[in-house]
Amino acid sequence: MASESKKSLQGKVALVAGATRGAGRGIATELGAAGATVYVTGRTTRERQSEYKRPETIEETAELVTAAGGKGIAVRVDHLVPVEVRDLVERIRAEQGRLDVLVNDVWGGELLFEWNKPVWDHNLENGLRLLRLGVDTHLITAHFALPLLIEQPGGLLVEVTDGTAEYNADHYRLSPFYDLAKVSVNRMAWANAKDLAPHGATSVSITPGWLRSEMMLEHYGVSEENWRDGTKIVPHFVISETPRFVGRAVAALAADPESARWNGQSLSSGGLAKIYGFTDLDGSRPDAWRYVVEIQDAGKPADATGYR
Repeated sequence: MASESKKSLQGKVALVAGATRGAGRGIATELGAAGATVYVTGRTTRERQSEYKRPETIEETAELVTAAGGKGIAVRVDHLVPVEVRDLVERIRAEQGRLDVLVNDVWGGELLFEWNKPVWDHNLENGLRLLRLGVDTHLITAHFALPLLIEQPGGLLVEVTDGTAEYNADHYRLSPFYDLAKVSVNRMAWANAKDLAPHGATSVSITPGWLRSEMMLEHYGVSEENWRDGTKIVPHFVISETPRFVGRAVAALAADPESARWNGQSLSSGGLAKIYGFTDLDGSRPDAWRYVVEIQDAGKPADATGYR
């Protein structure tokens, strides 16, 4: 099932914070495919780049949302600057009068963490910057956006992270700063669930699997069309998924009238695909986190048979 097949979110308004590229772009696009009006934010526009110095822009994401069937609205926002987030939410209120879905996908730490370095060897400035980008942005955005989201029942907050709460609880994510950032987002969704429930709103965290983001494809020297060539470098790349897969997971959650059953839970794209019946763009259902535990972490040869 592809989310493009119906306009299940027609009339709904979403904010995808951190939608310039990667999972945020995939989520925004799929919310658009379901008919939503989607505000997409980030720091890179066609006129001004962030320190990433990458070509992806929020305008491109907004155009993808519109082309998919929704309405994409690009707004440049630095989610570490409270006044910019406040102004964004005031604009959404003025233009739409409602907010049904908030997706906190702000990240920006790919260039900052150092694998396999203890805290005393890791660059301190980079590590603290990573935490600000990965944790503070989510709190700031929730602070300003959730009052609008809870004005009517049925709102959904989605915190995007890396790794389920179960996996992260007993697996060290190879950097104290990265580990803390990703565990914090899972806990943040759980904590917000307690406060949102009395207002008829739902909070969850979600993780994609091995994401074939623009940066990941570039890292392996492949494109989406020939992504399997990346398995020659890292064989377990065979379980990877497009950003649209987690996007379809979020769209399914947002369209579920019983989404409150997930309140406070840590979810994954692969896990939700089994329940809601959606697939990735190639028709497969990669179950990355089960694969990671049973194949990759177990030291077995790469083989996605039975996992997608």
